[in-house]
Amino acid sequence: MKNLYIVLSFFAISSSIIAQNQDTKVADKLFQRYEYVKAIKEYQKLVDDGKANSYVYKQLADTYYNMFNTADAIKWYAKATLTPQDAETYFRYAQMLKSSGKYEESNKQMNKFVSMAPNDFRAKTFKENPNYVPKLVQGVTYTVEALPISSDKSDFGAVLYDKTLYFTSARNGSRKNYGASGEPFLDVYTSIMGDSGNFSQPTPLVSINHKKHDGPVTISSDGNTMYFSSDSFRENVYEKDKTNHLQLGRNNLYVATKSGDTWSNIKSLPFNSKEYSLSNPSLSRDGKTLYFSSNMPGSIGGVDIWKVSVTGSEFGKPENLGPKVNTEGNESFPFIAEDNTTLYFASSGKPGLGGLDIFQIDLAKGTEAINMAKPLNTEKDDFDFTFNKAKNIGFLSSNRNGTDDIFLAKPVCAVDLLVVVTNAKTGEILADAKVAILDAKNNIISTETSNSKGEVNFKIECETPYSIQASKEGFEGNVFAVAKSKGPTAKLPAPLQPIDVIITPTAIVLQPIYFDYDKSNITQQGAFELDKLVQVMKSNEKLIIFAKSHTDSRGSDEYNLSLSDRRAQATVQYVISKGILAERITGKGFGESEPVVPCNPCTEEEYAKNRRSEFLIVK
Repeated sequence: MKNLYIVLSFFAISSSIIAQNQDTKVADKLFQRYEYVKAIKEYQKLVDDGKANSYVYKQLADTYYNMFNTADAIKWYAKATLTPQDAETYFRYAQMLKSSGKYEESNKQMNKFVSMAPNDFRAKTFKENPNYVPKLVQGVTYTVEALPISSDKSDFGAVLYDKTLYFTSARNGSRKNYGASGEPFLDVYTSIMGDSGNFSQPTPLVSINHKKHDGPVTISSDGNTMYFSSDSFRENVYEKDKTNHLQLGRNNLYVATKSGDTWSNIKSLPFNSKEYSLSNPSLSRDGKTLYFSSNMPGSIGGVDIWKVSVTGSEFGKPENLGPKVNTEGNESFPFIAEDNTTLYFASSGKPGLGGLDIFQIDLAKGTEAINMAKPLNTEKDDFDFTFNKAKNIGFLSSNRNGTDDIFLAKPVCAVDLLVVVTNAKTGEILADAKVAILDAKNNIISTETSNSKGEVNFKIECETPYSIQASKEGFEGNVFAVAKSKGPTAKLPAPLQPIDVIITPTAIVLQPIYFDYDKSNITQQGAFELDKLVQVMKSNEKLIIFAKSHTDSRGSDEYNLSLSDRRAQATVQYVISKGILAERITGKGFGESEPVVPCNPCTEEEYAKNRRSEFLIVK
């Protein structure tokens, strides 16, 4: 429903009309009237009668796309794209595939989109990081649970002021249905939050609701002023489409004042227009700025987020929030936090998990918008995130369960960890260092590259153990433990020692490459040491190395000889994998025949010392 009312009503139908003909006339008219349910039946008849072509397939796909029916949209986009299509069709196809978790197939369609629209922001962003999805599913910053007040119809746009939750719903069964969705028109509802955190049975906000769409709403900090979305039929304002015998209204913004328990003195905002739509208002807590979404002239994409200054009953000139927020896609559902600088919004144009994703941006710092990741975002539409600081809870809307529902979001205690990589000897910052964060089981959660200040930021859970693995060419890699913290911030120095290897006429002297008992895989410590060997060999291209591998004395001679040879080959393969030519390094296992510490019996420390690799200079 939010796609149909809040988003799609903002922009003109994008499907090509080139292939329209007499056969498609009825279906096309229904499509243009947003009567999608009926349009599908008419297009399907053409398919069943053998009169379909790529245009009909594309129209069916776009219709299902507009209704966010991913499975059927994918089905018809697959047929439509057997014939070359416009760039936006491939983007929509990719979005539907991504919303179904088919990331590899989605990337294929995005690559076609990139080739056709290389200057599009969405194309440029995808090219920079096509495999961004794994990062968005790691770590949990919120827990999410469905609110029982949701119905079997569309419910969204929940925002909590004091103890009253305002939201928008199509649950009113006595209302006329909206043709685009087959659901009743939207109304504003309220529910009271009890001391236990439960919510009362929702009731319609009668003084605001009228015969067509109403909501969502935003309310001033004193509780006496409401801004809300409604369509222009409220004022009997619309355009006539004589060709299709259609009255076209727009989404507009209105303001109302509280009088006792009701809202009255409803007025249209002065920048409403018959030429474009405005919706989804959010008022800053200081009351000085109203944020909203619109397709008014000056928009970057289909729908953009805008702001306008508010001084009493006077309004400034609307301003587009620019490319840090808006893309060639759709950005909507803004919510400005109580600090007046943190903006949450939904986007279909920025890299996400599928459909609409929720993003956060600090307007004061001018940094890039951040995808809020799972579980706030999913492969479906996730949007309209709001947060109540006093109750420390948020709300979001999502169709992850099939229809638009309202979910409660509770923050998980998190720490913003700042890692600073430096040269351990000089204190100089190290840019372009590879920095990975690992959990308590040594699973890599995320890998980043240090910026020009040697910094990398990670968000981690409070009171949870982590470690940082840092490396850079020319330096010894190292692992740093992250102390448990309650946050909200923590800083971890990561000094790396410059590689300083002793080279004798006969050998390269490293710390021994130790192996775990009865294992031949390269360990983390072993990798750090072998990186030193790699660095030396890259700096001295004529060096040829012979790697000797040894075991401890446990096990039979025959087994130890085989084990040590596997270790030697693992060592050689690691060095080759780092770009050293295969003919420059060979290796052989010597079993237990050359212990560095002769002992019988041996301590665990002595056993470990005998499990090693050594590097002789052949040439």
